[in-house]
Amino acid sequence: MFTGEYEHNVDPKNRIFVPAKFREELGETFIVARDIRGPRLKMFSLEGWQEYIAPILQQERKISERAMRYLHRNASQVSPDSQGRILLSRELLDYAEISREAVVVGCSSYAEIWSVNNWRAEIQGEDAEEICDELERFGL
Repeated sequence: MFTGEYEHNVDPKNRIFVPAKFREELGETFIVARDIRGPRLKMFSLEGWQEYIAPILQQERKISERAMRYLHRNASQVSPDSQGRILLSRELLDYAEISREAVVVGCSSYAEIWSVNNWRAEIQGEDAEEICDELERFGL
């Protein structure tokens, strides 16, 4: 399970450090893809990625093929180097608006990579009372 929040720099070669406990969950090779809901990236284990795309594969072929092209065209299958860094493509970094600093955030079954500015704006806009009300509606 992915938990926690970690700030890291992106080095001049477009590499970012992935926390050790995340690497344990992600495995030796994993997927980094654009988040369809906003300028951030998602990291999935290979198994987690298959679970994520499984509902798409249940759709008619015309829809699923188009969706798969969209999701996979800029996704990367990555493996951390000996120092725990992964290489991110310029396309992924540009999409997530990441230049030098990034935040890696655990989200239970996957992790996200945000630009520091976008992350700070996201959490600054959080309404803790509203979120707690929603959690209570879920039975927590």
